Amino acid sequence: MEKKLFGTDGVRGVANHELKGELAFKLGRIGGYYLTRNSAQERPVVIIGKDTRLSGDMLEAALMAGLTSVGIDVYRLGIIPTPGVCFLSRSKDVAGGIMISASHNPTADNGIKFFDQNGIKLSDQAELEIEELIFNDHSEELPYPIDNKIGLVEEKYDWIEEYINFVIKSTEQKLDGLKVVIDCANGAAYQASPAVFKSLGAEVVVINNHPNGAEINVNCGSTAPELAAEKVIETDADLGIAHDGDADRVILIDEKGEIVEGDNIMAVAAREMIAKNKLNKKTVVTTKYSNLGLKESLAEVGANLVITQNGDRYVLAEMLKNNYKLGGEKSGHIIFSEYNTTGDGILTAVKIAAIIKKRDKPLSQLKKVMSYWPQLLANIKVSQKKDWEQNTKIGAEIRAAEKEIGTSGRVFVRASGTEPLIRVMLEGKEEELLNKWEAKLTQLISEELN
Repeated sequence: MEKKLFGTDGVRGVANHELKGELAFKLGRIGGYYLTRNSAQERPVVIIGKDTRLSGDMLEAALMAGLTSVGIDVYRLGIIPTPGVCFLSRSKDVAGGIMISASHNPTADNGIKFFDQNGIKLSDQAELEIEELIFNDHSEELPYPIDNKIGLVEEKYDWIEEYINFVIKSTEQKLDGLKVVIDCANGAAYQASPAVFKSLGAEVVVINNHPNGAEINVNCGSTAPELAAEKVIETDADLGIAHDGDADRVILIDEKGEIVEGDNIMAVAAREMIAKNKLNKKTVVTTKYSNLGLKESLAEVGANLVITQNGDRYVLAEMLKNNYKLGGEKSGHIIFSEYNTTGDGILTAVKIAAIIKKRDKPLSQLKKVMSYWPQLLANIKVSQKKDWEQNTKIGAEIRAAEKEIGTSGRVFVRASGTEPLIRVMLEGKEEELLNKWEAKLTQLISEELN
């Protein structure tokens, strides 16, 4: 069964349009009930965090109303990175957590994602069950406690300090002598990321740390790392760190101002973990979007690459199933499962900074462990993406592309789980051939789905 509300990372949409307060209330009421239905606590607790978006207050209020209406107490964390909510969901005596964020999406968007008491995003099946309750209007069948059984709200804004300390303790390596530029994307990282690096002894240059909500992800952060790259060159820094709106992903910049994204980060981290005998089964987990150069790089040191479907939740599921310790996505969601159960941009940046310091090598040299295959990515805006796979013309064109590119490359087409886009990825050794098929597929998909 196909999900109607939940995408690859929670429920997303334009706040007060697709994602109205009424829907947030139902998600709080039904999602909260789902999280706590097996709780042994008389008064179960759910924590709520958010990024800096202007719509966060509205959605938080609606979620809290829904949660408290079924007798759940709510602890408000305030502005905090998504991995902070994940960490606190499993380290505190709570039934789960909710993060209000649309990650790297534009300011008008927002989203709601749930974590269970183990700090893990809900399964597809769980999300389908929540949708079933919402769309068949079973909300009224849930409890309506009265008097002192109604849920209460408390502020726990200081709990972010526990997440900050957790990240600091994740490394034994001090960062004295390193200069880092941190682009907070005017989002949830604005407090935590600089605090972590300053505590570890790094000299910190902070940009885009205005938590006013109107500038989150606007020409900054992981979706526009060029600004951080310019600042690295300007300040002669050793490392640039570009977060997204909720800090669950990161793009790095080497000391020469060159971008280092998720695949290259995993290649560097994997070698360090192998050296420490911490890369269990010498295996890294990633998605179909990762460059085939990552597989080549890992093979050079006898390591394997396991591929999952797109989404860091599926990466984590594979990691937990087989006790793998490193996984992630090209986009910068990197999971160190020894420490956290979601992509953690701050933790990832700390880990790479520690390698730079320990090995006394610049990132520009460390990153050479991976060479990229030519890869083209196209995001095609469409007015209708549902059932696109049933379009026979598009299917025939994809098969033709696959046949010509052959086994030395690949073609991957999918609908975005959070935006009105069809994403096309082509990869292979012959760039001219990739350009040809990118143009053909982009034109046909645009014609057929608009």
